[in-house]
Amino acid sequence: MLASTWGFLKRHKRKFIFAGAFVGGVYLLGKYAQKKIRDIQEREAAEYIAQARRQFHFESNQRTCNMTVLSMLPNLRDAIIQHLNSESLTALLKNKPPNKLEIWEDLKIISFTRSIVAVYSTCMLVVLLRVQLNIIGGYIYLDNSALSKNGMTPFAPPEVQQQYLSSIQHLFGDGLNELMTVVKQAVQKVLGGISLKQSISLLELEQHVNQIREQVEQRGRSGTAESNGNKSTLSSYMMPDEESTLSAQACGLTEKDVGTIKLLNETRDMLESPDFYIVLNTCLNRGFSRLFDNMAEFFRPTQQDPGQSITTDSLSNVSLPLAKVIPIVNGQINSICSDTPSQFVQDLLMIEQVKEFSANVYEAFSAPQQLQK
Repeated sequence: MLASTWGFLKRHKRKFIFAGAFVGGVYLLGKYAQKKIRDIQEREAAEYIAQARRQFHFESNQRTCNMTVLSMLPNLRDAIIQHLNSESLTALLKNKPPNKLEIWEDLKIISFTRSIVAVYSTCMLVVLLRVQLNIIGGYIYLDNSALSKNGMTPFAPPEVQQQYLSSIQHLFGDGLNELMTVVKQAVQKVLGGISLKQSISLLELEQHVNQIREQVEQRGRSGTAESNGNKSTLSSYMMPDEESTLSAQACGLTEKDVGTIKLLNETRDMLESPDFYIVLNTCLNRGFSRLFDNMAEFFRPTQQDPGQSITTDSLSNVSLPLAKVIPIVNGQINSICSDTPSQFVQDLLMIEQVKEFSANVYEAFSAPQQLQK
């Protein structure tokens, strides 16, 4: 029996060798496939965790943006009121001065100017902070990620962050002063010739404000009208000229200064992009729409039920003397730049284009490719 078995093995030796090699190859191939699958699964898990961490950081950054906007609005309101102080004119009118008409004319210009400036500057604050905090947020993510744990210099150390974010003071200082000057000139040109006794409807008021907007948004910092296509001339109110930012180079720059200038230049590129123009214009349209919604309650027909919706026809039929419209316009700054979250600011923060633009900025500056720059 052993002889027959041995003979069978010898006759089929090649088949057994081939079968053994085949089985061994299949086994090794299976092991290799298992290892590759495990590697792919581990890589996908790592990418998923990194993406989840990145998404969590982004959402946290957006909450910081919203809270920062709300915390800065009272300072913005105080800065506007300080330069456009209608309360002092109102106090003078209570004393029945001989130049009463002149004071009323000044009150008309200042009231419209400060409410329009409040809309512009609040919209600028919302979108500018979105850009700045998402650029910083992207770099902070890279600094904290495993990708940068190789001895590289941080992209945004705390001192650079502080210096960079302090640039927003331009909007509260020189930028705001220039904006108020331009808006006041436009208000004077559009409304200066309208009598205080002239009756005006809300629709007519909206038309006048749109004329003011056209003049403001077509002006450059030099004060002359110019056509810039999609480039927003309003960006100059949010950031100083590049030349003034870089003028300190003549005195020598520290490493912190170089990092700050890099961030400022990247921010300036964002502010001059077509996407930024679209987002800012969307915010302005929503902001002025909310402004007129707030004032619409004062133009409601007297016989209309307070719970009844206001129609376009009713708004065009109800007119008020301009002298009565002035106090309505004058008080709007308190709802625009409110200490507490208002519908005006909530509308701006919830605009879908603002959210998408913020995500795109964060995505661009938190991408691993930034490490190679």
